[in-house]
Amino acid sequence: MPYRPTPRRSLRISVNALQLSGSIALGLWLGFLAIALTCWLAWRFLFDQQLAPVAQAVQQLAKPPSTESAASNRMFEQYQENLRKNEQQQALDNARSNLRNQSNPKCQFWLQQDQTAPSEKSRANVLQFCD
Repeated sequence: MPYRPTPRRSLRISVNALQLSGSIALGLWLGFLAIALTCWLAWRFLFDQQLAPVAQAVQQLAKPPSTESAASNRMFEQYQENLRKNEQQQALDNARSNLRNQSNPKCQFWLQQDQTAPSEKSRANVLQFCD
């Protein structure tokens, strides 16, 4: 069987500019309405008065209040102050129990001063003059 090509049919497309422009305009308008409706529903869902307590709880969980931050800051400073005082007290106890300090008159003087009238100056001098 010999191959016989079939004649090609031509497809005539007629473009009506007015109809094409109208269809594009309608598509754009419907797209805009769909976006606007979606945004309105999302706004209503997220910020509705019925969901306000939930939204506030989520915001509180996301951002801790500054009062807790100040309280924790104050507690940390108090912790550091207690550490410093404990280290200083341990250094004073070591100075009192060190036998080499028993023969040092300046150290003995400031140890006595710190024992009778404790002050920052007497503690500093004990740490300075005692080993």
